[in-house]
Amino acid sequence: MADLKALYEAILTGDRQAAVSLTQQALDEGVDPQLLINEAMIPAMNEAGRRFECEEYFVPELLLAARAMKGALELIRPLLSRTGAKPIGRVVIGTVKGDLHDIGKNLVASMLEGGGFEVIDLGADVPAEKFVEAVREKQPDLVCMSALLTVTMPAMKTTIEALKAAGLRDRVKIMVGGAPVTEEYARQIGADGYAENASRAVIAAKQLLAA
Repeated sequence: MADLKALYEAILTGDRQAAVSLTQQALDEGVDPQLLINEAMIPAMNEAGRRFECEEYFVPELLLAARAMKGALELIRPLLSRTGAKPIGRVVIGTVKGDLHDIGKNLVASMLEGGGFEVIDLGADVPAEKFVEAVREKQPDLVCMSALLTVTMPAMKTTIEALKAAGLRDRVKIMVGGAPVTEEYARQIGADGYAENASRAVIAAKQLLAA
């Protein structure tokens, strides 16, 4: 029988090799992929997020946990699409134009995936037009924008204005984050939500979609 506790621990401690091996073993035994996500992966990432909030974990530990979870998810994702299992929401994410920093964005993307979202990652230095195109084509529920530099923060507002001009703004919720970004700035530019770190982003994303 699959050891869900061992899978949980492998993800929580960032042991990618063990996480992948245990996931494959469970799938070979015929365990429901959704069970692995709900009973081991999501709880492990929730606990990693909690430890980060309490400063028991720091960015390296969170990145390792996300990497382990991602490795396991790569085995599961094709099976989920085959069974028609639905993610809890679809997210388009990217670091805004002019900003090449992607560690924080990658971490948020991994945490969202671990939280049950389908994530479309546009990468770094993403112009407003590319966000608009992704919203038009992929029809996400949520757009997440990241900026690590004060000078690139205005690109968030530019992107929101571009979505308005394209008639797409009302179709999606928008969440922003990054070191210099604040909740007040998020409100000023017309975003729907703000997250100060990766674990908060998952909570905020679920709240936005529930609303």
